[in-house]
Amino acid sequence: MNETYLIIGSKILGALALLIFGMKIMSEALQKMAGPQLRHVLGAMTTNRWTGLLTGMLITVAVQSSSATTVMTVSFVNAGLLPLAQAISVIMGANIGTTLTAWIMSAGFTMNITDFVWPAFVVGIALMVYWRKYRYFGDFLFGVAFMFFSLATLSVAGKELDLGHNETMVEFFSSFNTSSYGSIFIFLIIGTILTCIVQSSAALMAITMVLCSSGVLSIYLGIALVMGENIGTTMTANLAAMTGNTQARRAAMAHLVFNVIGVVWMMALFYPFANMACSLVGVDPESSNVAVDKLSYALAAFHTMFNITNSFLLIWFIPQMEKLVCWIVKPGSTEDDEEFRLQFIHSGLMKTPELSVLEARKEIVSFSERLERMFAMVREMLHEHEEEKSVKLYARIEKYENICDRLEQDIAQYLGNVSNAHLSDDTKGKIRSMLREIGELESVSDSCYNIARVLMRKQEKKEKFTAAQENSVDSMMNLVSYFLTHMTLSLKKPRKEVDVHQTYNLENELNSYRDLLKSNNIIDLNEHRYNYASGSMYMDIVNECEKLGDYIVNVVEARFGK
Repeated sequence: MNETYLIIGSKILGALALLIFGMKIMSEALQKMAGPQLRHVLGAMTTNRWTGLLTGMLITVAVQSSSATTVMTVSFVNAGLLPLAQAISVIMGANIGTTLTAWIMSAGFTMNITDFVWPAFVVGIALMVYWRKYRYFGDFLFGVAFMFFSLATLSVAGKELDLGHNETMVEFFSSFNTSSYGSIFIFLIIGTILTCIVQSSAALMAITMVLCSSGVLSIYLGIALVMGENIGTTMTANLAAMTGNTQARRAAMAHLVFNVIGVVWMMALFYPFANMACSLVGVDPESSNVAVDKLSYALAAFHTMFNITNSFLLIWFIPQMEKLVCWIVKPGSTEDDEEFRLQFIHSGLMKTPELSVLEARKEIVSFSERLERMFAMVREMLHEHEEEKSVKLYARIEKYENICDRLEQDIAQYLGNVSNAHLSDDTKGKIRSMLREIGELESVSDSCYNIARVLMRKQEKKEKFTAAQENSVDSMMNLVSYFLTHMTLSLKKPRKEVDVHQTYNLENELNSYRDLLKSNNIIDLNEHRYNYASGSMYMDIVNECEKLGDYIVNVVEARFGK
């Protein structure tokens, strides 16, 4: 008997693993088919709380992953592209959208779906191998087939276990009083902890359905597990936001607060609400002759009713929820910009190529903005004549240069890991462009550092620029500063909106001014307006500024796709 349980138990674990794998494949395929549009939809359709709710719901239904939606939302908040209040409404919609998964799983437990699975595998492999244009739809079919196959396996394994006649299991679950709030609370905590550990509410929902359908677990205790799963699934977004900024952590906390508040009021109305939800699918929880094949539908009905009711109740209190999460998540001490920290790239179980590329894009924009600040320090150093202050500025610039080296390495490593996944041609092209961008951005930091080194050498040798030299370098740096701002804006824009012609015009202007200063320098040296050492340092800075402009052109060209 023990060997039989061991075999069936391993079958259940394998089916759960296949369920998680199938849902991930399905979600990734849907994101590849509609991924670029998802970001635009999320940014454009969140003008108020109701459109935010609808957007979160539709995107979650589309990608079949509330975690993907919430992680994307947290990422948008982190980048300042989505206000916290609108992010809360999107998260509410994601909670409603994810209830579709429970209905799909209910169908898998109560219907014979294996006849559908095998044709789906055949069509999927045919699309992936022979019709490459539709390979993402083939991936989607594979994910769906894996998911339904795992559900069918779980259903069969649950029947094979025959838990309803297992005295030990029956005694254990019977020891809990289903009419006691204490028992409900215990199973709520169990559901929360298990979901946090497994990081998949779908897997826990499947286990709950197996236990309820076998007749060993009361529907009330099963519903308590579902409530716990609702809280546990918020862990994904909170993990993703841990290394984000304060607003991102607040958005993730709002997801937890939203579900916790829902569970609190649900506990007060637990039995009447559970009875009402079950009655929608023809189940009477207090009857001794409950049709076990309907219990999975009862769980799905409760899950849907709970999330819809909770969302429509709390959507009126979004401003108050915003204040609450702002009170819970205090802004930390002022973040030191001179410490190395990736702001947007996170690790996590729910990573998909589309989300990963989005995070890398934001990190590159942040890299560019850091370079603007670095160059501003270089300009400040030009006009600083006190040795002690110059040394401090030089030390900060040197620190920035080291940070930029690490940024290049870490972003490149991250993109390398992303490229190991099954990617679309468009995503592969984006990754190639970004790898080129970060290489050129690091060269920009090298040029900034080289200019600072020249200025430091000038300070050490007690050389001084004439007023004309200093004004000329300042004008050159004005052009470079404007060029850097143009580069950052180009990195923020969609590829088709990048104005590469303006980039060439700015480069020509920078080159022409360099040539003018070079000619004037020869004249000034011949007329002994300053010594050779001063003239050499002066031209080193001018030439480095022109070289820096070349790197900027390379960055913009990479973004444009040239």
